[in-house]
Amino acid sequence: MDELTNLLDEGSQWLPWLTEKGVSIIVGILIFFIGKMIAHRISGWIEQRLLKSKVDKAVAGFASSILYALMFAGIVLMALGQIGVETTSFIAILGAAGLAVGLALQGSLSNFASGVLIILLRPFKTGDFVEVGGQMGTVDRIELFHTYLKTLDNRSVILPNSSVMDDTIINFSAHSTRRLDLTIGISYDADIRQARDLMKGILDSDERVLKDPAYAIFVSELADSSVNFSVRAWVNSSDLLQFKSDLLEKVKYTFDENGVGIPYPQMDVHLSKAD
Repeated sequence: MDELTNLLDEGSQWLPWLTEKGVSIIVGILIFFIGKMIAHRISGWIEQRLLKSKVDKAVAGFASSILYALMFAGIVLMALGQIGVETTSFIAILGAAGLAVGLALQGSLSNFASGVLIILLRPFKTGDFVEVGGQMGTVDRIELFHTYLKTLDNRSVILPNSSVMDDTIINFSAHSTRRLDLTIGISYDADIRQARDLMKGILDSDERVLKDPAYAIFVSELADSSVNFSVRAWVNSSDLLQFKSDLLEKVKYTFDENGVGIPYPQMDVHLSKAD
């Protein structure tokens, strides 16, 4: 009977501690999940506000990601503190672990640093058509570690930010206008003046060709089998690809209709009969 009484006494002594710990754990779990939800909503709200303020989509997304990561780290520390974990020592442990992880993840940290540089230096923005890392496409979004491109055939290309910053970046959308450079050859039998006038007529009739700067057509080379013209015309950047295709097609049809020959590589072989 005395033993049972002792057990009950010991249980009554532990019960308040267990109750307090249980409540602390439940509150810590609630802090974690509710805090995470609030952090997600705040970062999303900040991103929407930045977009409404005409901030670039890439900058807004990057800033909201950083804000969410900072808030999430704070929430984790709050939850651990509520449970009873000594956060001071925990932060020290995290610092040591972070150093070890950082050494192991140098590539990821390099991607992160490169992402920060992309946002600050802004060599391109969302919607620009670029060539980078051996890939060509439209910038879809820029995140902490990767840049996303959408190719002309609707493929998604994911590039590490470090490879983006370490490579040559060609931004085709950096300026509103671009110059199209073409080399068009005619045969040596064709009339140079006639060919030039025909190409001038084509360019003059196309509304996409800008008047300033003016286009230029000139003989650039007397090649092995052709007289080569250089055609340089300025157009809006968005018109370049379609304009190039249309111009080549019109030149071919116009030359054919007016008897201007376009040569192709050929070889004359002369056979001599030995006596």
